[in-house]
This record gives sequence, structure tokens and C-alpha cells, in this order.
Amino acid sequence: MMMKDVFIVSDNILSPLGATTDENFEQLIKNISGVTQHNNGDLSDQPFYASLFSDRHQFLKDGAGYTKFEQLLIASITTALSSIEIDITGKKTVLIISTTKGNISLLETEAESPQLNSRMALHASAKLIAQKFQFANQPVLVSHACISGLVALITGMRLLQSGQYENAVVAGADVISKFVLSGFQSFQAISGAPCKPFDAARDGINLGEGAGTVILSSNRAYAQGIKIAAGAVSNDANHISGPSRTGEELCHAINTALSGANLTAKDIDLISAHGTATIYNDDMEAKAIILANMQAIPVNGLKGFYGHTLGASGLIEVIVSARSLKRGIILPTKGFKQQDTVNPLNICSELQSRQLNNCLKIASGFGGCNAAMVLSK
Repeated sequence: MMMKDVFIVSDNILSPLGATTDENFEQLIKNISGVTQHNNGDLSDQPFYASLFSDRHQFLKDGAGYTKFEQLLIASITTALSSIEIDITGKKTVLIISTTKGNISLLETEAESPQLNSRMALHASAKLIAQKFQFANQPVLVSHACISGLVALITGMRLLQSGQYENAVVAGADVISKFVLSGFQSFQAISGAPCKPFDAARDGINLGEGAGTVILSSNRAYAQGIKIAAGAVSNDANHISGPSRTGEELCHAINTALSGANLTAKDIDLISAHGTATIYNDDMEAKAIILANMQAIPVNGLKGFYGHTLGASGLIEVIVSARSLKRGIILPTKGFKQQDTVNPLNICSELQSRQLNNCLKIASGFGGCNAAMVLSK
């Protein structure tokens, strides 16, 4: 049986770089990063680099009753919906929410109570968002470490291919709190400078805040030129925080996604990597790409622009990749200067223009999870 095509029909990126996808992409073309140094004692005793919204940033005209995390989601979804006429209140549309931390920051400001536990529950936020937009169906929530955004999109793709729904609104967001930042600091994973994905001197990540929304549809009438051709998920079963030593498991996800898209490695024109700029993640990704015989394909990573936006990262980076395919532009990997000679890749260090037809997006996260997705014109 032929699988239905699933199209990206609208999208939005809400980040410190801008409130729309267009605004974000233009900043990326200009090589402007949202990552700056912060001296905020509420988040860290030491100065740190991250991409954060200003305290004065207003996401909604009236955000009463919603946390910052929920306001991000609502604002991003609203903008994505504004450019397309889809009946989100009908039974043919599903809402899928992606996040890793949700409202965990409430632990820092509220007294512990059963009410707080209920308010912090991820499904509580998903229900609030669904009610805000009057979605008819129960929302789907995906919280799968740093591959959450890609898994949410793959989930949406499969639900549409099955015929269960015709449209999916997939949105992801995370905010940075002391709880989140201190967790990564405890792993000694935070860089003391702007991060350097895939660089030989990389020494850790920067975190970031943001939201991304992708609206999917199997209705060709809404098609805007880009489809999700296939997606796959795998697991290392290696370590709770350390990635695979060999990259074989991410390679398995890559090959499964390529097979699902009826493509081979030579058909891919661009790889959008996870690129956290930690020693072990980038090394594992490089090994996986080499195992998949894709080491000559241009690779970029966007964490130098956005930091690691956790549950939003997969969505934001897929949106940027889709825009890259449309415009024939390969963005540079900000922070990359010197090739790692152990597992060398074709890392993009400057803006390139060329014909692009297929992009591979990959991500990996704690617990050994991996995801791969193919976007095609």
C-alpha cells in the first residue's frame, strides 16, 4: 500500500532571534547568534552563555493563567496557524506537543503541594493549549529527551499516513531555569564560551529558549513544496547520559529513514546535525555519518545560533532545514573553525548557495535515543 505524502504546510520559529520563521532565517543568513553571556544570579552563580529571551519580552497580549512555557507554545502556534486555513476544531486535526522540561521551573517559585504537582504535569499544559485553541481531539504529548521534536514530527507523520487524521499541529518549547541549567552544569557539559559544534576544540553546549511549530497535512491542496519523506527512531541501550561508542545505532536510524524515503546516501544534499558541541555527542554523530557513507555530504549544526533549545530544537532545526531546501542555502556551523581529524566530516563553515532536494535531519539525546528524518522537495 502506498503511504500518503505528508507535507509541511506552515511553520513558525519563536526565538530570541525573531518571532517568525522569516525573521529567524534572515538573522541566520547574516550569521547573527542569539547566544550571549549572561550574569543572572537567579539562574547561575557564575556567568554563562545562552540564548535567552529578555525579561521584558511579551509573548501574548494577555498571558494571564499561562506560564512562560505555555505562552511560548500559544504564541508560536498562533503565528503558524495565521497563514493557513485549517479547521483545527474538527476531528481531522490533532495537536502534538513536544517538550523536555515543561513547567519544571515552578519548583523554584511555588511551594510544594498536590496542586503544584498537578500544574507541573506535562499533560496539564497540553490540555490547556488544546482548550485554548478548541482542538476537538485529545492532544498527544511527546517528551523523549533531546529528540522530542523529531519524535513529535514522526508521530504526526505516522498518524497522518495511517489516515487517522488529515492535519497535525506539532509544537515544541522549553524555557531555561536554574533547575535546567544546573542539571547540565552538574554534568560539566556547559561551555564557558559560545559553543563550537564539531570543532576540534569543542568543550560543551550552550542552552537556549524557544518554540517551534510545524503544521503537517496529507491534503495536497495545502502543500508548500516540502514533505517529510520518512523518519525513524533507535536507541543505543548504552548509558543514561553517555552516547554510543560506535554510532551504529544512530546509523541504523539514518539507514531506516533513507529506506523509508526510497533514497540512498548519495541522494542527500545536506545533513542538519544535532551538534551539541560536547566532545562525545559530536564524536558519535560523526561516526554514525561515516558509517552511513555520508562523510562527503555538507553538514551543519545550528546550536551556535540558538543554543540547545531542548524540546524545541528538533522542530526549529527542521523548519530551518525546510527553508534551506526551498531557498537553496546551506547555513554555516557557527563556532566551527578547526576540523576534528579523528572523524572528519564536511562541516559547513560559511554560507553556500546550491541546488538542494533532500535533507537528512538527525538528533540524539540522554538515554541513548536517536532520531533521523528525511525532508524532500
